[in-house]
Amino acid sequence: MNNNLNITFLGAAGTVTGSKHLVTFGNKKILIDCGLFQGLKELRLLNWESLTVDPATIDFVILTHAHLDHVGYLPRLVAQGFKGKVYCSAPTGAIAEVIMLDSAKIQEEDAEMANRIGYSKHKPAKPLYTVEDAKKAINQLYDVACGSWLDIDDNIRFRLNLIAHIMGATFVELEVNKKRLVFSGDIGRFDDPMLEEPHRPKHADYIIMESTYGDRHHKKEDAKQRLSEIINSTYDRGGTLIIPSFTVDRAQDFIWMIWQLKKQKKIPNVPVYLDSPMGVNVSRIYSDFDDYHKLGTDVFDEAWNHVKTVASVKDTFKISSDKTPKIVIAGSGMMNGGRVLLYLQDHLQNPKSTVMIAGYQAEGTRGRLIHNGIKEIKIHGNFYKVDCHIEEMVSMSSHADQEGLINWLSGLTSKPKTVFIVHGESQATNALRVKITHTFHWDVAIPKLNETFELF
Repeated sequence: MNNNLNITFLGAAGTVTGSKHLVTFGNKKILIDCGLFQGLKELRLLNWESLTVDPATIDFVILTHAHLDHVGYLPRLVAQGFKGKVYCSAPTGAIAEVIMLDSAKIQEEDAEMANRIGYSKHKPAKPLYTVEDAKKAINQLYDVACGSWLDIDDNIRFRLNLIAHIMGATFVELEVNKKRLVFSGDIGRFDDPMLEEPHRPKHADYIIMESTYGDRHHKKEDAKQRLSEIINSTYDRGGTLIIPSFTVDRAQDFIWMIWQLKKQKKIPNVPVYLDSPMGVNVSRIYSDFDDYHKLGTDVFDEAWNHVKTVASVKDTFKISSDKTPKIVIAGSGMMNGGRVLLYLQDHLQNPKSTVMIAGYQAEGTRGRLIHNGIKEIKIHGNFYKVDCHIEEMVSMSSHADQEGLINWLSGLTSKPKTVFIVHGESQATNALRVKITHTFHWDVAIPKLNETFELF
């Protein structure tokens, strides 16, 4: 038996999306995360390419958390023959179920529309995967308690450790043949209002580490104060505040903070709408797993009761066309799809209204273009001028900045052989490489897509 230990980077190498890291030991194959590529077209096309490994030969998958770029490829992996268990924390499993079913539904709807309108060069256009594929993937999810080692066999064990980012998010300690690999997943902030601060690893032979904000330092701002200023200024102008929001964690943060500001009478009692079916489902999961966040069920439920949920697209059109002041939290967070586009069509050209940027905006997304100051943007085949106010809340990011990433590494009591930097654009990965090298004098590598490293 060949006992070489290798790692191959099947995603999130040179980009932020598509996290997939394959560990091979002898005839064992372990996949850490199984995400979709998002953003630029050339990245999205990678989802259609065959992996360099036969999915049927992968023994099991470990998920760090339930964002689409970490779990969204699972239904396709299953459709291609993967039959093993998918290990994750209990909240990650619950949220992943919602995320995968929603993604599959979108895949099917996009294919149906392409065939009906005829804009695809493929005849017929097919979904990347189906709802049935997603249901099969959900049946392979297996909950794991955080903080305890799970033995796979005599040579392989792993442990999940909470890391903030979103509810149930973890980093993975994987021990293979007495070598410890630590996969950071996405590292959360040490001052998250809803989640306990990230746990930190104490020992690692190899670290596979995200670098989303490896080149940035979050501004120090009082999140509630900043949010109240944006809400009040928009209300004073008689406008609507549109919050394109990630449906996992960010929407729930806003619901809780707006409720607090209303209780403290720091903002007017304007109606608040959550227009995201997926966001509604995820918010219910937050109530089910109150031991995974700091608020407690009673507090979150009280905040939730002050929000009006939007069920149908017909209601979306009605709310969006109403010009009276209100707050709308709608998916998607990067403005590349979802119901938020309907609100943008009505409010981008309204100088009274505000669109808030409240998280990372990937290359190739409308959110990145608007964040960068574009004056006109295309939605559903038409161009809209950006005449509304654009505001940013950096304190709402669920990713640690460079300081937080270094803080997370500082808990190590021994020098790792190599730190592999992934899940970042080139500027961010290089900036973090320089910072780690300068701070710790460790060996750092930035892998390329599909590159394999032998681990000694």
